[in-house]
Amino acid sequence: MRKTWTLKGLGLMLVAVSSACQSNSNDEVAHEDRANALSAGAVVPQVFLAKAKGNLKFVEGGSFHMGDFGPVHSPEKLAYSSDADNKPLHKVTLDSFSMSAYKITYEDHDAYAQATGKPKVGMVALKRGKRHPRIAASLTWQEARDYCQWLGQQLNLPMDLPTEAQWEYAARNRGQFWVVGTDNGKMELGRNTRTFDERVDYAEKHGLTELEPSLPLGTLPPNPIGLYDMMTEGQEWVLDWYAKDYYAHSPGKNPAGPASGTRKVVRSSRGGGGDNLIMGDGLSITRRNMLPDPRQERSLEGLSDPSKGFTSRCVVNRSVPVGQ
Repeated sequence: MRKTWTLKGLGLMLVAVSSACQSNSNDEVAHEDRANALSAGAVVPQVFLAKAKGNLKFVEGGSFHMGDFGPVHSPEKLAYSSDADNKPLHKVTLDSFSMSAYKITYEDHDAYAQATGKPKVGMVALKRGKRHPRIAASLTWQEARDYCQWLGQQLNLPMDLPTEAQWEYAARNRGQFWVVGTDNGKMELGRNTRTFDERVDYAEKHGLTELEPSLPLGTLPPNPIGLYDMMTEGQEWVLDWYAKDYYAHSPGKNPAGPASGTRKVVRSSRGGGGDNLIMGDGLSITRRNMLPDPRQERSLEGLSDPSKGFTSRCVVNRSVPVGQ
């Protein structure tokens, strides 16, 4: 998945993932028995639901040009990326929706696991001391979608994973020509983008072995819609199946990807220092793709937690703000 990008016109080189615990079958059975017994009378805490509902930010719909807008925006009228799958630039119109301000955290998913009897995710990270409750939970595509749909049932709202078009529209502050999904469409190291040194300092402070750990969410400024960490801290599953040439024949109204496929689109990027990434995977137009269950991905074979770095956030597919 790692690629090298050249952002022509900006003069930047753009360099461009916790999973359920892999235990033996006896441990898994015992865990399920305990979880099922617990869930029999489980009640979802109202504090959790109120917080989740309050974190839903309204995104007014509209039209925008989706894809690599470099040829119409950069001073040299050159593409911002070398990938073919974010071309051609094409007009898309979206209905209004609401989106979670934050990616799904371990704290969020633990509440879901407690209520449903599903196993907790990211237990390998826990063993290594890297399962902070406010870090983005590492999930397969189905785990992420199950969480969003369950949350929608609890809140009586039509919730799901965002479509790719919804994600890009929101990351670009309602479709503006923003290269990155920060608070102003630019990267300003040390203010709205973490430096490599900041990540090293965090790792040392918390006894982590990684030099570029995922960090707790929401500590940098949100974009104007109120969405945090759209550029980094975890690649985000979206609803769409992936097709390299999809943009060439995408419908113009509320596109939701191909009808079928083998791989899913992921957006955003893993945690990393902006001065190192600068930020190929973090571009608002960048498309990546992955098997829905990263444990089946050959390039990730042998990793203790292949889902590491994959997460998502939820949307409400309703054209009025939540609460109205």
